[in-house]
Amino acid sequence: MVLLELKNVSKNFGGLQALNNVSFHVKQGEVFGLIGPNGSGKTTLFNCINQFFPVSNGQIEFMGKSILKLKPYHICRLGIARTFQIVKPLSRMTVLENIIASTFCHTRKMDQARHEAEEILHFCGLSVYKDQLSKGLPIGGRKRLEIARALATKPKLLLLDETAAGLNPSELEEAILLIQKIKENGVTILVVEHIMRFILTISDRIHAISFGQTIAQGAPDEVINDQKVINAYLGEQYAGA
Repeated sequence: MVLLELKNVSKNFGGLQALNNVSFHVKQGEVFGLIGPNGSGKTTLFNCINQFFPVSNGQIEFMGKSILKLKPYHICRLGIARTFQIVKPLSRMTVLENIIASTFCHTRKMDQARHEAEEILHFCGLSVYKDQLSKGLPIGGRKRLEIARALATKPKLLLLDETAAGLNPSELEEAILLIQKIKENGVTILVVEHIMRFILTISDRIHAISFGQTIAQGAPDEVINDQKVINAYLGEQYAGA
């Protein structure tokens, strides 16, 4: 089943075309990787899916229906959650309270919100930080909290924007395991990432863009060995390796 489909999506900022006729679909239950050089339009694409930015042309459908006229909070309630490159937790609240706040996307009962938040806290490996103010978390903890807050909205589709950036090797391994657990729980994932080991380990399919245009898509091995991807993003040194 196709969960998310983009059809010829374009986004212009005045005379700058950030996205140019990008099309792909994400199947229910898969991890779909989105790669490309800095400035290629990956985060802009996320912002269009969430309708932080209205698209200039094209169509975006979730579960077979257009979401272009919906507000970002409606899209979240519909089942699309996301994380951000720059993690900004509610710094004066504890880790648990941050997660509780996100559960109110779908419930108004405090007891239910707390119960769900504690389950997610454990699932994401954050129990040790439960009562700590979120502003004091290390980068790995803040990244996990960002994912936990998104999961608390009960998404069908989770958009991850550079979740692995800034992590040390041990934290990277933990992040890979967490993404795999999320997939096993039935959440579909669309992920933007520059760390190739991370994206190749978790992705079922990959879509590559450069200068706002699609340059390759398919299985991970096919995409990273595509000459257009090597030229635009990975470099010949990577190909030789």
